[in-house]
Amino acid sequence: MKIGLMFSGQGAQQVDMGMDFYQSLPAYRNLIDQASQQLGYDLTEVAQDESKIKQTEFAQPAIVAMSLAIVQALGADLPKPAASVGLSLGEYSALAAAGAMSFDQVLAIIKDRGRYMQEVGDQNPGKMVAVMGDDQDLIVTTLKKLQERGLQVYPANFNTFAQLVIGGVAADVDQAVDELTAAGIKRMVELPVVGAFHTPLLNEAALRLQNRLADETFQPLLYPVYSNTTKQPFIIDQLKDTLRKQIVSPTYFAQDLQAMLDQGVDTLIEIGPAATLVKFAKKIAPKEVARHSITDLDSFREVQQMLSAGKE
Repeated sequence: MKIGLMFSGQGAQQVDMGMDFYQSLPAYRNLIDQASQQLGYDLTEVAQDESKIKQTEFAQPAIVAMSLAIVQALGADLPKPAASVGLSLGEYSALAAAGAMSFDQVLAIIKDRGRYMQEVGDQNPGKMVAVMGDDQDLIVTTLKKLQERGLQVYPANFNTFAQLVIGGVAADVDQAVDELTAAGIKRMVELPVVGAFHTPLLNEAALRLQNRLADETFQPLLYPVYSNTTKQPFIIDQLKDTLRKQIVSPTYFAQDLQAMLDQGVDTLIEIGPAATLVKFAKKIAPKEVARHSITDLDSFREVQQMLSAGKE
């Protein structure tokens, strides 16, 4: 069994996420309590607050803490993965799980990153739309033509080879939707976000993160973690610059997952509040690749049992 871990990004959060873990798994509860003490607010209260859990500055620490607490709860049942990947925010969970950052360190960074993105997103509101279609070159070319006309609309998330999220200034995204419709794209879905993440609209947040990371020290990775920005495994010596670029650059989750599969990964496990990445994987991975998600206590037990059986 060659395991590839996938860590949920922002947008996966939901009310009451992790509460069944917290009530039933001491190892999970201990790490969440540690995180709450460090953050200065109770993560269990955030998880149960429908308003707060939607806000970037609270959602980001909550998702990372939940993801790493699940890994902690799995403990020795989880063998060393062959590789891992996270979607945007999930890269921080992946990096911490692979040893690049301590739990306290990643939480402190994410507390600030979430605040930067919240504040800059509020100052530069944007819009994001998921565009469904196999011809992603057509989508990218259409956006480039609009940019040449001075419009601020960009490719943001290559989630699968048939789903590309675009983002930018709301009116410019609307113009892109019109152009793409005229070009034959039939299905587009507006996403419930206020900021155009992974576009130049977040430049100020990227600069603030760059300053924030200047004095951080990172440790060698225990196994490869693929970068959404470079489509290659993270290089620790370049980590600060890569994480800065990540905020304003497109994410290439589809390409990262394909690289993991090419490496021989045959079992995918998503960790986080929702099974979003498993759905993406269904569009990318061949049927013989096992796909699992750990989002609640029941799915935790199922995966735990699967891992135990794999060791026998």
